[in-house]
Order: sequence, then C-alpha cells, then structure tokens
Amino acid sequence: MGLELINYQLAVPEDCNLILGQSHFIKTVEDLYEAIVNTVPQAEFGLAFGEASGDCLVRKAGNNNDLTELAAQEILNMACGHSFLIYLKNAFPINVTQRIKSIPEVVGLFCATSNPVQVLIVKSEQGNGIVGVIDGLRPVRIEDEEDAAWRLKFLRDIGYKF
Repeated sequence: MGLELINYQLAVPEDCNLILGQSHFIKTVEDLYEAIVNTVPQAEFGLAFGEASGDCLVRKAGNNNDLTELAAQEILNMACGHSFLIYLKNAFPINVTQRIKSIPEVVGLFCATSNPVQVLIVKSEQGNGIVGVIDGLRPVRIEDEEDAAWRLKFLRDIGYKF
C-alpha cells in the first residue's frame, strides 16, 4: 500500500479570506451557514463539504454563488472526505472561527487566512486526507521596535484594540 503526497494550491480570490477545516457529519453545511449568517449577517460567503461515506458528494451552500461554486470545485479537486472550505468576504475569520469551532461536528480547523495556501494531502488506496497546510510565506526576521509600533497602530486603526 503506497502513499502519495500531493501539494495542492488553493485558490484565494482577491478580497477574500478562507477557512479550511474538518468535520464529520452531513449537517455540517447547514450548521456552517447558520454560524456565519448569525455571527456576521453582512458577510458574503460560499462553503462546501466533502462527504466521506454514502454518496460521497460535495455538499454546498452560501449567499454568493461565485464563492459557493469555487468552494465546491476546490473541495472536489482536493477529494478529501470530511473536509470543508469556506470563502468569506466582508468579514474576517476572527469574526467567525470561535463560532465555527463550537459546532459539534467540527473537529478542527487547518487554517483561516487570506494568504496563499498550499494544502498537503496524502493519497492512499482508500482515499485522500489533509495532513497539513502551508499558510502564507516563511518569516524572514524578528520584528524590531518600529515593526512592533506599526503592528500596534494597525490593530487600533482597524478597530481591534483601543
């Protein structure tokens, strides 16, 4: 029984964030949908979930058709059962990740980002599974005082600190 490692580059549309996670039940689509609209009503989003049993379909929902179709196609391309992908506009992952993690069937999140994402997938005779992600680029240096001052100002400018 051989294993193959696949490095899959996720599409990240301009002005979008994404959340990639793992879940275990068909009602994931409805619960994710409700979590987003109940937490950030103005968010535009599309989401998809890959079933790992039964019909093994990609289930999808959202209020933005383009993002919904993209999420569904990416889940189909990765072919990893029990994975879900959310594309999010007009909201940030920080607004919804705690709510998503509180959904009973969600077992974990791999990333929540607007950075380029490479999904590391292992393929076996049984199927595919996500083993990790590469989220963004590698760090190049340690911040200095000027960098720290910029970070603090940025957080206050966008309203996350006072």
